[in-house]
Amino acid sequence: MILGKKQKLGRKIEEISVGEKFEVTEKMEDKELLLFLGLTNDANPLYIQHEYTSQTIYKKPIVPAIMLTGIITSAVSKYMPGPGSNIIKQQIEFTKPVHHYETVTFLFEITDMETEVNQITVHVEAIDENEDIVLNGDIVVCPPQ
Repeated sequence: MILGKKQKLGRKIEEISVGEKFEVTEKMEDKELLLFLGLTNDANPLYIQHEYTSQTIYKKPIVPAIMLTGIITSAVSKYMPGPGSNIIKQQIEFTKPVHHYETVTFLFEITDMETEVNQITVHVEAIDENEDIVLNGDIVVCPPQ
């Protein structure tokens, strides 16, 4: 229940098909980054200090990889398969840094299903506004039962 309201569960494995696709687009804003860093007590200068990052290969502050992973987790929980889902395994490669204020599109596709153990594999790829892949990988999800 969220604030006294029972939440509808996401789709069960019987309602899901290999090949289904889903997309989420997020803009990396300072307020979300600062909130995330505050909650995790992370003061890595790579994430927040322009002066420091200007002297690195990144040139500008970058978005923490775990925050990008959080967007993936949120999309699974909200949309595919939805509320009641749980990620049990993830293998993600971060191929290019994401900077503050960039817009990133996350593309999800169901690539495998194991109905006997109630698990689906979802391939995820994220693309920045220059059409460069910034992350890709696979997650194994248990849909709601």
